[in-house]
Amino acid sequence: MRFLKGIRILAVAAIATGSAALQAVAQTDALPSWNEGPAKAAITDFIQRVTLQGGPDFVPVSERIATFDNDGTLWTEQPMYVEAEFVLARAEEMARSNPDLADRQPFKAILGKGRADLVTLPEQDIADLAIATHSGMTTSAFERTVLDWLATARHSRFDRPYTSLVYQPMVELLAYLRTNGFKTFIVSGGGVEFMRPWTEKAYGIPPEQVVGSSGKTVYRLEGDTPVIDKLPTVEFVDDGPGKPVGINRFIGRRPVFAAGNSDGDLQMLQWTTLNSGPRFALIVHHTDGEREYAYDRQSRVGRLDKALDDAPRRGWLVVDMKNDWKTIFKP
Repeated sequence: MRFLKGIRILAVAAIATGSAALQAVAQTDALPSWNEGPAKAAITDFIQRVTLQGGPDFVPVSERIATFDNDGTLWTEQPMYVEAEFVLARAEEMARSNPDLADRQPFKAILGKGRADLVTLPEQDIADLAIATHSGMTTSAFERTVLDWLATARHSRFDRPYTSLVYQPMVELLAYLRTNGFKTFIVSGGGVEFMRPWTEKAYGIPPEQVVGSSGKTVYRLEGDTPVIDKLPTVEFVDDGPGKPVGINRFIGRRPVFAAGNSDGDLQMLQWTTLNSGPRFALIVHHTDGEREYAYDRQSRVGRLDKALDDAPRRGWLVVDMKNDWKTIFKP
Protein backbone atom coordinates (compact mmCIF):
# COMPACT_ATOMS: atom_id res chain seq x y z
CA MET A 1 0.00 0.00 0.00
CA ARG A 2 2.85 2.37 0.85
CA PHE A 3 4.35 1.57 -2.54
CA LEU A 4 1.05 2.41 -4.34
CA LYS A 5 0.67 5.56 -2.30
CA GLY A 6 4.19 6.59 -3.29
CA ILE A 7 3.38 6.01 -6.96
CA ARG A 8 0.27 8.18 -6.66
CA ILE A 9 2.25 10.95 -5.03
CA LEU A 10 4.89 10.83 -7.76
CA ALA A 11 2.19 10.87 -10.44
CA VAL A 12 0.49 13.91 -8.94
CA ALA A 13 3.86 15.66 -8.65
CA ALA A 14 4.70 14.88 -12.27
CA ILE A 15 1.36 16.22 -13.45
CA ALA A 16 1.80 19.37 -11.40
CA THR A 17 5.33 19.84 -12.70
CA GLY A 18 4.17 19.29 -16.27
CA SER A 19 1.34 21.80 -15.87
CA ALA A 20 3.73 24.37 -14.47
CA ALA A 21 6.09 23.80 -17.39
CA LEU A 22 3.28 24.23 -19.90
CA GLN A 23 2.18 27.42 -18.17
CA ALA A 24 5.75 28.72 -18.26
CA VAL A 25 5.97 28.03 -21.98
CA ALA A 26 2.61 29.68 -22.57
CA GLN A 27 3.70 32.75 -20.64
CA THR A 28 7.03 33.06 -22.46
CA ASP A 29 7.00 35.96 -24.89
CA ALA A 30 7.60 34.51 -28.34
CA LEU A 31 8.08 38.00 -29.82
CA PRO A 32 10.25 39.86 -27.28
CA SER A 33 11.55 42.39 -29.84
CA TRP A 34 8.01 43.58 -30.62
CA ASN A 35 6.44 46.35 -28.56
CA GLU A 36 3.12 45.56 -26.95
CA GLY A 37 0.32 46.96 -29.09
CA PRO A 38 -2.16 46.25 -31.89
CA ALA A 39 0.43 44.86 -34.34
CA LYS A 40 1.83 42.25 -31.95
CA ALA A 41 -1.66 41.42 -30.68
CA ALA A 42 -2.97 40.91 -34.22
CA ILE A 43 -0.20 38.40 -34.98
CA THR A 44 -0.55 36.39 -31.78
CA ASP A 45 -4.35 36.39 -32.02
CA PHE A 46 -4.22 35.02 -35.57
CA ILE A 47 -1.77 32.26 -34.62
CA GLN A 48 -3.89 31.28 -31.63
CA ARG A 49 -7.05 31.12 -33.74
CA VAL A 50 -5.64 29.04 -36.60
CA THR A 51 -3.95 26.56 -34.25
CA LEU A 52 -6.92 26.04 -31.90
CA GLN A 53 -8.05 22.47 -32.51
CA GLY A 54 -11.81 22.45 -33.06
CA GLY A 55 -12.01 26.24 -33.36
CA PRO A 56 -13.84 27.92 -36.26
CA ASP A 57 -10.59 29.22 -37.79
CA PHE A 58 -8.50 26.09 -37.28
CA VAL A 59 -6.03 25.42 -40.11
CA PRO A 60 -4.54 21.91 -40.45
CA VAL A 61 -0.75 21.73 -40.12
CA SER A 62 -0.41 20.63 -43.74
CA GLU A 63 -1.97 23.93 -44.88
CA ARG A 64 0.01 26.25 -42.61
CA ILE A 65 2.15 27.90 -45.27
CA ALA A 66 3.82 31.27 -44.62
CA THR A 67 5.69 33.22 -47.30
CA PHE A 68 8.10 36.09 -46.71
CA ASP A 69 9.74 38.53 -49.06
CA ASN A 70 13.45 38.95 -48.28
CA ASP A 71 14.79 42.41 -49.22
CA GLY A 72 13.33 45.01 -46.88
CA THR A 73 11.20 42.40 -45.12
CA LEU A 74 13.80 40.16 -43.52
CA TRP A 75 16.98 42.23 -43.97
CA THR A 76 17.93 45.75 -44.97
CA GLU A 77 17.67 46.80 -48.62
CA GLN A 78 18.93 50.39 -48.50
CA PRO A 79 20.71 52.26 -49.99
CA MET A 80 20.91 49.46 -52.60
CA TYR A 81 19.70 45.89 -52.66
CA VAL A 82 22.40 43.69 -51.16
CA GLU A 83 22.50 41.55 -54.28
CA ALA A 84 23.06 44.70 -56.36
CA GLU A 85 26.09 45.43 -54.17
CA PHE A 86 27.27 41.89 -54.82
CA VAL A 87 26.74 42.30 -58.58
CA LEU A 88 28.79 45.49 -58.62
CA ALA A 89 31.60 43.98 -56.55
CA ARG A 90 31.66 40.92 -58.79
CA ALA A 91 31.73 43.10 -61.94
CA GLU A 92 34.65 45.12 -60.58
CA GLU A 93 36.52 41.92 -59.74
CA MET A 94 35.88 40.49 -63.21
CA ALA A 95 37.08 43.74 -64.83
CA ARG A 96 40.29 43.66 -62.81
CA SER A 97 40.95 40.12 -64.02
CA ASN A 98 40.03 41.03 -67.60
CA PRO A 99 40.42 44.81 -68.26
CA ASP A 100 38.83 44.48 -71.71
CA LEU A 101 35.46 43.98 -70.02
CA ALA A 102 35.39 47.62 -68.93
CA ASP A 103 34.84 48.65 -72.56
CA ARG A 104 32.04 46.16 -73.17
CA GLN A 105 28.38 46.32 -72.25
CA PRO A 106 26.86 45.88 -69.77
CA PHE A 107 30.07 46.58 -67.81
CA LYS A 108 30.75 49.87 -69.59
CA ALA A 109 27.41 51.39 -68.59
CA ILE A 110 27.98 50.78 -64.89
CA LEU A 111 31.65 50.47 -63.92
CA GLY A 112 33.19 53.66 -62.59
CA LYS A 113 29.89 55.12 -61.38
CA GLY A 114 29.25 55.94 -57.76
CA ARG A 115 26.74 54.03 -55.65
CA ALA A 116 24.30 56.95 -55.75
CA ASP A 117 24.39 56.98 -59.56
CA LEU A 118 23.71 53.26 -59.75
CA VAL A 119 20.36 53.62 -58.03
CA THR A 120 19.17 55.91 -60.82
CA LEU A 121 20.24 53.63 -63.68
CA PRO A 122 17.62 51.77 -65.70
CA GLU A 123 16.71 48.43 -64.13
CA GLN A 124 17.59 46.69 -67.39
CA ASP A 125 21.24 47.78 -67.10
CA ILE A 126 21.45 46.29 -63.61
CA ALA A 127 19.66 43.14 -64.81
CA ASP A 128 22.08 42.73 -67.73
CA LEU A 129 25.04 43.07 -65.39
CA ALA A 130 23.49 40.55 -62.99
CA ILE A 131 23.20 38.03 -65.82
CA ALA A 132 26.83 38.59 -66.80
CA THR A 133 28.13 38.25 -63.24
CA HIS A 134 25.92 35.30 -62.24
CA SER A 135 26.74 33.02 -65.17
CA GLY A 136 29.72 31.26 -66.74
CA MET A 137 30.41 29.05 -63.72
CA THR A 138 28.98 26.06 -61.92
CA THR A 139 26.34 26.44 -59.24
CA SER A 140 28.87 25.21 -56.65
CA ALA A 141 31.42 27.82 -57.70
CA PHE A 142 28.77 30.54 -57.55
CA GLU A 143 27.77 29.48 -54.04
CA ARG A 144 31.40 29.78 -52.90
CA THR A 145 31.64 33.21 -54.54
CA VAL A 146 28.55 34.42 -52.68
CA LEU A 147 29.73 33.12 -49.30
CA ASP A 148 33.25 34.54 -49.80
CA TRP A 149 31.80 37.97 -50.58
CA LEU A 150 29.39 37.92 -47.63
CA ALA A 151 32.26 36.98 -45.32
CA THR A 152 34.09 40.25 -46.02
CA ALA A 153 31.53 42.76 -47.37
CA ARG A 154 30.30 45.49 -45.04
CA HIS A 155 27.31 47.80 -45.18
CA SER A 156 28.29 51.36 -46.10
CA ARG A 157 26.41 52.95 -43.19
CA PHE A 158 26.43 50.37 -40.41
CA ASP A 159 29.86 48.84 -41.11
CA ARG A 160 28.49 45.40 -40.32
CA PRO A 161 28.26 42.20 -42.38
CA TYR A 162 25.05 42.10 -44.36
CA THR A 163 23.99 38.84 -42.77
CA SER A 164 24.03 40.58 -39.38
CA LEU A 165 21.58 43.19 -40.68
CA VAL A 166 18.59 40.86 -40.55
CA TYR A 167 15.55 42.08 -38.63
CA GLN A 168 15.39 40.49 -35.20
CA PRO A 169 11.58 40.94 -34.87
CA MET A 170 11.08 39.07 -38.14
CA VAL A 171 13.48 36.29 -37.13
CA GLU A 172 11.35 35.86 -33.99
CA LEU A 173 8.17 35.84 -36.07
CA LEU A 174 9.56 33.11 -38.33
CA ALA A 175 10.46 31.00 -35.29
CA TYR A 176 7.05 31.65 -33.70
CA LEU A 177 5.28 30.46 -36.84
CA ARG A 178 7.40 27.32 -37.08
CA THR A 179 6.79 26.54 -33.40
CA ASN A 180 3.08 26.59 -34.25
CA GLY A 181 3.33 24.19 -37.14
CA PHE A 182 3.91 26.60 -40.02
CA LYS A 183 6.27 25.92 -42.87
CA THR A 184 8.09 29.16 -43.69
CA PHE A 185 9.24 30.07 -47.20
CA ILE A 186 11.14 32.96 -48.73
CA VAL A 187 9.51 34.26 -51.92
CA SER A 188 11.78 37.00 -53.21
CA GLY A 189 12.68 38.87 -56.37
CA GLY A 190 16.32 38.20 -55.50
CA GLY A 191 18.30 35.46 -57.15
CA VAL A 192 17.47 32.06 -55.70
CA GLU A 193 21.08 30.90 -55.89
CA PHE A 194 22.28 34.09 -54.24
CA MET A 195 19.99 33.50 -51.23
CA ARG A 196 20.14 29.75 -50.70
CA PRO A 197 23.74 29.56 -49.40
CA TRP A 198 23.01 31.63 -46.28
CA THR A 199 19.25 31.77 -45.49
CA GLU A 200 19.21 28.71 -43.26
CA LYS A 201 21.84 30.16 -40.93
CA ALA A 202 20.28 33.64 -40.96
CA TYR A 203 16.58 32.77 -40.75
CA GLY A 204 16.25 29.04 -40.18
CA ILE A 205 14.83 28.66 -43.70
CA PRO A 206 16.51 25.80 -45.61
CA PRO A 207 17.45 26.17 -49.29
CA GLU A 208 14.57 23.99 -50.51
CA GLN A 209 12.15 26.55 -49.02
CA VAL A 210 13.62 29.52 -50.91
CA VAL A 211 11.81 30.70 -54.04
CA GLY A 212 13.48 33.41 -56.11
CA SER A 213 14.37 34.65 -59.56
CA SER A 214 16.52 32.23 -61.51
CA GLY A 215 18.61 31.85 -64.64
CA LYS A 216 18.73 28.80 -66.85
CA THR A 217 21.11 26.00 -65.94
CA VAL A 218 22.38 22.88 -67.67
CA TYR A 219 23.71 19.58 -66.36
CA ARG A 220 26.91 17.95 -67.60
CA LEU A 221 29.41 15.33 -66.51
CA GLU A 222 32.96 16.55 -66.05
CA GLY A 223 34.94 13.33 -65.96
CA ASP A 224 33.21 11.50 -63.14
CA THR A 225 31.99 14.71 -61.51
CA PRO A 226 28.43 15.84 -62.21
CA VAL A 227 28.06 19.64 -62.36
CA ILE A 228 25.38 22.19 -63.15
CA ASP A 229 26.44 25.22 -65.19
CA LYS A 230 24.78 28.64 -64.90
CA LEU A 231 23.81 30.05 -68.28
CA PRO A 232 23.49 33.76 -69.21
CA THR A 233 19.72 33.53 -69.73
CA VAL A 234 16.88 34.50 -67.40
CA GLU A 235 14.46 31.67 -66.68
CA PHE A 236 12.05 33.13 -64.12
CA VAL A 237 11.51 36.51 -62.43
CA ASP A 238 9.95 36.09 -59.00
CA ASP A 239 8.66 39.61 -58.44
CA GLY A 240 5.28 41.34 -58.64
CA PRO A 241 2.84 39.05 -60.46
CA GLY A 242 5.62 36.48 -60.68
CA LYS A 243 5.35 35.79 -56.95
CA PRO A 244 1.95 34.04 -57.03
CA VAL A 245 3.17 32.12 -60.08
CA GLY A 246 6.31 31.10 -58.20
CA ILE A 247 4.31 30.08 -55.13
CA ASN A 248 2.03 27.93 -57.24
CA ARG A 249 4.94 26.43 -59.17
CA PHE A 250 7.43 25.73 -56.41
CA ILE A 251 5.32 25.45 -53.24
CA GLY A 252 2.04 24.09 -54.58
CA ARG A 253 -0.10 25.42 -51.72
CA ARG A 254 -1.65 28.81 -51.24
CA PRO A 255 -0.24 30.60 -48.18
CA VAL A 256 -2.38 31.55 -45.22
CA PHE A 257 0.26 34.04 -44.00
CA ALA A 258 2.36 36.39 -46.13
CA ALA A 259 4.74 39.24 -45.34
CA GLY A 260 6.29 41.88 -47.57
CA ASN A 261 7.33 45.51 -47.60
CA SER A 262 6.87 46.91 -51.10
CA ASP A 263 4.67 47.02 -54.16
CA GLY A 264 6.68 44.10 -55.50
CA ASP A 265 4.86 42.03 -52.86
CA LEU A 266 1.37 43.31 -53.69
CA GLN A 267 0.31 40.33 -55.78
CA MET A 268 1.64 37.85 -53.20
CA LEU A 269 -0.45 39.55 -50.52
CA GLN A 270 -3.50 39.47 -52.80
CA TRP A 271 -2.96 35.79 -53.65
CA THR A 272 -2.75 34.97 -49.95
CA THR A 273 -5.67 36.95 -48.57
CA LEU A 274 -8.27 37.15 -51.34
CA ASN A 275 -9.43 33.65 -50.53
CA SER A 276 -11.79 31.92 -48.13
CA GLY A 277 -10.83 31.04 -44.59
CA PRO A 278 -8.49 32.79 -42.15
CA ARG A 279 -5.72 34.73 -43.92
CA PHE A 280 -3.07 37.19 -42.74
CA ALA A 281 -0.95 39.73 -44.60
CA LEU A 282 1.78 41.87 -43.06
CA ILE A 283 3.61 44.87 -44.51
CA VAL A 284 6.85 46.12 -42.95
CA HIS A 285 6.69 49.93 -43.20
CA HIS A 286 10.14 51.52 -42.95
CA THR A 287 9.54 54.50 -40.68
CA ASP A 288 12.72 54.57 -38.60
CA GLY A 289 15.35 56.85 -40.12
CA GLU A 290 17.51 56.74 -36.98
CA ARG A 291 17.86 53.01 -36.41
CA GLU A 292 17.45 51.99 -40.07
CA TYR A 293 15.80 53.96 -42.92
CA ALA A 294 12.54 55.82 -43.51
CA TYR A 295 11.04 55.45 -47.00
CA ASP A 296 7.94 54.37 -48.88
CA ARG A 297 6.17 55.99 -51.88
CA GLN A 298 9.07 57.89 -53.48
CA SER A 299 11.83 55.36 -52.97
CA ARG A 300 13.44 53.72 -56.00
CA VAL A 301 14.45 50.83 -53.77
CA GLY A 302 11.57 49.03 -52.05
CA ARG A 303 8.87 51.45 -53.14
CA LEU A 304 5.70 51.09 -51.06
CA ASP A 305 2.76 52.93 -52.63
CA LYS A 306 -0.12 50.87 -54.03
CA ALA A 307 0.18 48.19 -51.34
CA LEU A 308 0.13 50.88 -48.64
CA ASP A 309 -3.12 52.24 -50.06
CA ASP A 310 -4.67 48.79 -50.33
CA ALA A 311 -3.77 47.72 -46.80
CA PRO A 312 -6.66 49.39 -44.89
CA ARG A 313 -9.43 48.11 -47.15
CA ARG A 314 -7.91 44.65 -47.38
CA GLY A 315 -7.35 44.38 -43.63
CA TRP A 316 -3.59 43.93 -43.99
CA LEU A 317 -1.41 44.70 -40.98
CA VAL A 318 1.03 47.56 -41.55
CA VAL A 319 3.91 47.24 -39.10
CA ASP A 320 5.37 50.60 -38.10
CA MET A 321 9.07 49.81 -37.70
CA LYS A 322 9.72 52.80 -35.45
CA ASN A 323 6.85 52.21 -33.04
CA ASP A 324 6.22 48.46 -33.23
CA TRP A 325 9.79 47.16 -32.91
CA LYS A 326 11.92 47.43 -29.78
CA THR A 327 15.04 46.63 -31.74
CA ILE A 328 15.79 46.42 -35.45
CA PHE A 329 18.74 44.20 -36.17
CA LYS A 330 19.63 40.77 -34.90
CA PRO A 331 22.30 41.05 -32.19
